[in-house]
Amino acid sequence: MLNYNEIQSKKTIILDGEPYIVLSAQTVKKQRQKPTNQTKLKNLVTGSVVERTFHQSDKVDEADIEKREVKYLYSNKGESWFCNPNKPSDRFLIDAELISDSLPYMKENEVVEALVFDEKIIGVSIPIKVDLKVTEAPPAVRGDTAQGGTKQVVLETGATTITPLFINEGDVIRINTETGEYVERVGKK
Repeated sequence: MLNYNEIQSKKTIILDGEPYIVLSAQTVKKQRQKPTNQTKLKNLVTGSVVERTFHQSDKVDEADIEKREVKYLYSNKGESWFCNPNKPSDRFLIDAELISDSLPYMKENEVVEALVFDEKIIGVSIPIKVDLKVTEAPPAVRGDTAQGGTKQVVLETGATTITPLFINEGDVIRINTETGEYVERVGKK
């Protein structure tokens, strides 16, 4: 059980029978009132974000989120297929809506961590930074700095991102998966 002041950012809690991750938490004390903890929570099943205020008398359970390795196979028509990395014939489906934030940065046959709550997969966890190959990049034209010297490129997973002009087709670049932004070039073709 967590007291109201122990509900901090990045903690997972159970609220109304569903798992939530705490996005932000701030303990506030106003004049002549008892302190409260104002939080912003994200439902790990539906993805909805709610604001909730916890008072001194409130207590919540910490969610027991298990992590299990799974291998991403492919996505087609809103369905994403995965398998057990040790047993490829053990295939299962995860709804694409549950993993829509992570999907553009996952390569086929890549091992990722599935988040499991009550024996049900509620999402996947991928690294904050991933290395992806550029498959399409328009050529850099000399003097084309009106847009700040950037261009839009397509990555091997089909995702697009904005990069500096010196990035070419075939380069491997590092992407921040939380923001979708270019971080650095890792390798040249």
